[in-house]
Amino acid sequence: MADKDVAHTDERGSAPEPWWAGVGTWGAVAMIAVGALLAAWIFLRLPGTPPGPTHGYYGASKVIAIGLVIVGGTLLNRRRTRTAATEEANHRESQGGPQSR
Repeated sequence: MADKDVAHTDERGSAPEPWWAGVGTWGAVAMIAVGALLAAWIFLRLPGTPPGPTHGYYGASKVIAIGLVIVGGTLLNRRRTRTAATEEANHRESQGGPQSR
């Protein structure tokens, strides 16, 4: 294949995001709750339960795990932001910046 046959562009393609990428903190908490309700539904063998409960538990555990990862990531990000703000304030004070009385 010759170089002239290949189209070169400077634009970078963005990969498609997963379905849960924009859920947010409260959406993640709702996912955890829905996963727990699904697991309870399967445990009690209510109508609509699959014949093999392991498939249902697997789906419920995936929903709960995704919710926990999103909540954990949000909490770590908030902690990191708070720590950075505190360190910046301490650095300003040590440099002789404005001091509160």
